[in-house]
Amino acid sequence: MAALARDKRGNTLAIVAASLIPLAGMVGGGVDLSRMYIVKTRLQHACDAGALAGRKQMGGGGWSANNYAARTQAERFFDANFNPDAYGTTSESATTRRSFTESAGKVTGTGRAVVPMTLMRILGKQTETLTVTCDAEMRLPNTDVMFVLDTTGSMDFCPNGDTSCNGNANSRIAALRIAVKCFYQIVARLDVADADCEGDEPSGGTGNQVQIRFGFVPYSTNVNVGKLLPNEYIVDEWEYQTRKANLAVPPQSTNTYWETYGGGSVTQANCLNFMKNEAFGSFTPSPTDSGGPAPEPTIVSSFPHDGAATSSNSGEWGWSGASDRSGTERSCRRRRTDTTTFYAEKFASWTYNQLPVTVSGLKAGGSSWNNSFTWPVGDTSIGNDVTNATITWAGCIEERQTEATTDYDPIPTDALDLDIDMVPNSDESRWKPALPRLVFTRGNTNGTNYDGNSWTSGNTSGWSTAALTTSTDYNNRSTFYCPTEARKLQSWSDPSAFQTYVNSLDPNGNTYHDIGMIWGARLMSPTGIFSSENAATPTGGEIERHMIFMTDGDTNANAGDYAAYGLPFFDHRQTPENPTKAQLDEQVNLRFLAVCNWVRNKNITLWVINFGEGQSQATQDRLQQCASTGRYFSAADSAALQATFKSIADQISQLRLTK
Repeated sequence: MAALARDKRGNTLAIVAASLIPLAGMVGGGVDLSRMYIVKTRLQHACDAGALAGRKQMGGGGWSANNYAARTQAERFFDANFNPDAYGTTSESATTRRSFTESAGKVTGTGRAVVPMTLMRILGKQTETLTVTCDAEMRLPNTDVMFVLDTTGSMDFCPNGDTSCNGNANSRIAALRIAVKCFYQIVARLDVADADCEGDEPSGGTGNQVQIRFGFVPYSTNVNVGKLLPNEYIVDEWEYQTRKANLAVPPQSTNTYWETYGGGSVTQANCLNFMKNEAFGSFTPSPTDSGGPAPEPTIVSSFPHDGAATSSNSGEWGWSGASDRSGTERSCRRRRTDTTTFYAEKFASWTYNQLPVTVSGLKAGGSSWNNSFTWPVGDTSIGNDVTNATITWAGCIEERQTEATTDYDPIPTDALDLDIDMVPNSDESRWKPALPRLVFTRGNTNGTNYDGNSWTSGNTSGWSTAALTTSTDYNNRSTFYCPTEARKLQSWSDPSAFQTYVNSLDPNGNTYHDIGMIWGARLMSPTGIFSSENAATPTGGEIERHMIFMTDGDTNANAGDYAAYGLPFFDHRQTPENPTKAQLDEQVNLRFLAVCNWVRNKNITLWVINFGEGQSQATQDRLQQCASTGRYFSAADSAALQATFKSIADQISQLRLTK
């Protein structure tokens, strides 16, 4: 036995036999671990696909909408990406294999698979349960959205152009309000109380990790942006098509005579001092009036004293007129002139022309504004005195210097109105308040209606471009409308404030697409007059920028519109004299496309929506040319408009995995 113990022959066989069990376990472990890795990878892919699909299906609505359609979509994508029978996994029920839930807009999923072991069974390991988790949510980058919205009079019509919808829930403006609110719900994840949007109402917001801002430029004949500007960006004086009063010179008579003082007891030296000091003892001569009732007559007295102190009668004052008291004392006298005006200045006529008006009274300092000032263009009252009229300002503007041309490629350097980023540094580059109360369209005396924001006429028949001096009391027959005040980009964390603003959009006025696009670009440009607010987030983060331009119609410019470039009939700043409607429409369209091009080149995604029916093919082509590539939409009715805004919101709200 001792010899056998010392004998090494045959040891290899024993060692191999003894190592078979652990070796099988090691090899089997490698095989089974590889299988587990493949299964877990596939399981994770399926979970991610399900979470993304469920969140995308959910959109801006709720998880439970349409009988939990979003959850069903998540489960379908999971099942399509994971075969429960692959790799020898144990078949389980669908409810234990995958599960998806939602909270505050985030979809969370879990996936589970049981993998039976092969060679690992030798070591007593029968199965391994694998579990994965996944999250997906609509997570925006820092985002600015500027709404440039047509609020012209036709927005009160039905989408098909029928005027029977005026003021009711089927009108275009009503559809626009709902579409914008539903857009806000999707992007801001906040519920607007009076908007019934597709799906469940959102909640929770977007959190404080991302900056989401919305701005508005409602436009029609003009834009209401003046009070968003600092005082130094508006002129102190501007020339308007207005009037000034001419006053008649009243008749006068004069009476010159000597007035003596001192009773013969004034020395020549004292008389001279009295004259120089314009005083005679207790009497101080000065201009006076008669003290009688105004306005007629009025007597003004004057006391010139440029003569010599002599005893002669040739001077305008003197030491004379009393008995000689040893030659040292006499009376002191002075020549006096009384001028009698028989009545006060009276109104004689008006001069109508382009005349300067001081508008600095609107400035309250910094970025604060007064709503009105007074200027003497009012009616004549009793006695024909000219009254001061209260000139109110709603906030609409006249644009800065422009150039009358039809070539805007490139934009002319003298067209300061189209230099979007230019900071005002002269009166030519500053804006002017649009003040219809100052305007008088000479040549037509018919009355008109004015409600503080709008005039309702525009018929240029009988108007005259010539300067006129006449007693005729002309008035303002131009068409003017000042829409709802624009809003700079801001975070609307209170959905009720957003709702109130959108509900204030009021349809009226004619269609000037260019002025809306100009100010949409100006208010959101990262390099312009608001660059300190727009260039980056307060923490220096980058911003993704989107402009949504929506209109319902063709350009409609007229010579009788008091618009952002004054009154074309009188001012013709964009066109030759006596402009036709075709010339004015062409100017709007050319300037509109020039600014569209500027916006796209500024790395701003420009979405354009053509709403309603009846627009010309030329308008549709122009709007499509304006939009960024693939960002033009046409919506014929209210449902299509809401779907279009939803589609844009979903595209802006980028779908991203968060885990």
